[in-house]
Amino acid sequence: MTVAAGPIEEQIQDLRRVCPQALTRPLSDGTTLVTLADVPLPTGWNQPTTTINFVVPTGYPVAKPDCFYADAGLRLASGAMPQSSGLNALPGTSESRLWFSWHVAAWNPVTDSLLTYLRVIQRRLAEIR
Repeated sequence: MTVAAGPIEEQIQDLRRVCPQALTRPLSDGTTLVTLADVPLPTGWNQPTTTINFVVPTGYPVAKPDCFYADAGLRLASGAMPQSSGLNALPGTSESRLWFSWHVAAWNPVTDSLLTYLRVIQRRLAEIR
């Protein structure tokens, strides 16, 4: 008997169509850590790509993802820290990462997905502030 994939597993497969390197790791609190390596950055950052991490919360898709992480050394091209960011431990690890306090303004669990959240992250990184 085959068990149908849940919403997270289905959406991870969709995410892998855009980011084939997408990895997931279940965390002890029931959330899932998503890792996207080599995400391209626009001009204005101190590096051309970064690794992005975000947490899929318990209760997803009703509970929306919130905040994301990038390489610890990511800075604006000027060397300044990006707005609404700081160094924090990546959930489930002791690894220091650049945490972006960035929140989704509107989320519809019926129509929004992990791809929606990736676009939110990409829009934030395109703002270069």
